[in-house]
Amino acid sequence: MLTKYDEFVCHQIVATFDSVETSAREWTERLWFCAHDTTGELILVAGFGFYPNRNIIDAFACLSVGGKTQHNVRSSRELRPRIDAVEVGPFSYEVIEPLKRLRWLLADNEHNLSYDIEFQATMLAHEEEPQIGRFRGRVEENVKRYFQVGKPSGWLRLEGQTYRIDKDTWRAERDHSWGIRRGGGVPETGVQFGEIPEGYLYNMMVAQFDKWGATYHTRETWDEKSRHFSGGVFYPVESGKSELALTRVEHDFKFRSDIRQINGGSVVLHVEDGSKIDISVRPLSVCYVKAGGYFGYKGFTHGLWLGPYFNDSVRIDLADPNAVREVSFLDDVMCEMRCGKEIGYGIVEMVVVGKYPRYGYQGY
Repeated sequence: MLTKYDEFVCHQIVATFDSVETSAREWTERLWFCAHDTTGELILVAGFGFYPNRNIIDAFACLSVGGKTQHNVRSSRELRPRIDAVEVGPFSYEVIEPLKRLRWLLADNEHNLSYDIEFQATMLAHEEEPQIGRFRGRVEENVKRYFQVGKPSGWLRLEGQTYRIDKDTWRAERDHSWGIRRGGGVPETGVQFGEIPEGYLYNMMVAQFDKWGATYHTRETWDEKSRHFSGGVFYPVESGKSELALTRVEHDFKFRSDIRQINGGSVVLHVEDGSKIDISVRPLSVCYVKAGGYFGYKGFTHGLWLGPYFNDSVRIDLADPNAVREVSFLDDVMCEMRCGKEIGYGIVEMVVVGKYPRYGYQGY
């Protein structure tokens, strides 16, 4: 079927834009967005998932307030025939100016959480190296992604209270990825199970300072051997400076005693020009994005068919240790970041499964 995107001269395959290059049900296109104030009082993580071979589009928003409660709204709908509208129930997304200005909207709804936020890029986007993974001949992952940092503006409303979002005291980060992804709502019935690693570490960081920013994505086996690494140092849009690639990262994090979540630490970024960048991180707040559908939480999983239309909300008491243990896995930890005398902000994601002896983990 024709969509508005077919009007543009940018086709890549012999098909209209309602199709992708493969029939794999795992094909996913995902938008991730984070906006937070610099005190750690409020952190919002939102996103969309587009699954053309499952005929599904879904969306979520997770708002953590004061480290006390997290409010989550989740929606899903049948993708076709409205395949060229990035809208799911009260959620919508608009590209105002590509790679520069974007709008994220959660309209008024029965769940008492809404927002209208414009993202203004402050630095050039970082294009990651592809992530490709096979297990016994089967492609489990083949993903492309880019990251970008910026400043948000607009408003956020929770249970009748409106919070103004301004560029002086708020920061924002986003990514956009597409390809074959593990997990999601695709059943593994009838196929050989994927690899269960003895131990595995995934770590992503995106940081923004006034005059530069950096991001990296690393995956390691339990004995600290690299399975994937990509990263870069980027600069303001108006600077004219080209990005510098990172060659590796040395991470040294501290962890909470109750869950595998960082509570401090530092990284050393190794740059292609031979220089090193030392950054210390101090967590200010955390958003538990499992509640938004990553790996599934209380009936909602990204890419899972939930009927022609689904919409619900979940509230989490972050003072309840049992509730936190249930929802913690892929956590977006918002941190103050220091590099010499410079102060910046950003997000650290860390997942350690199985053993990773350097951090004291000996198994599942």
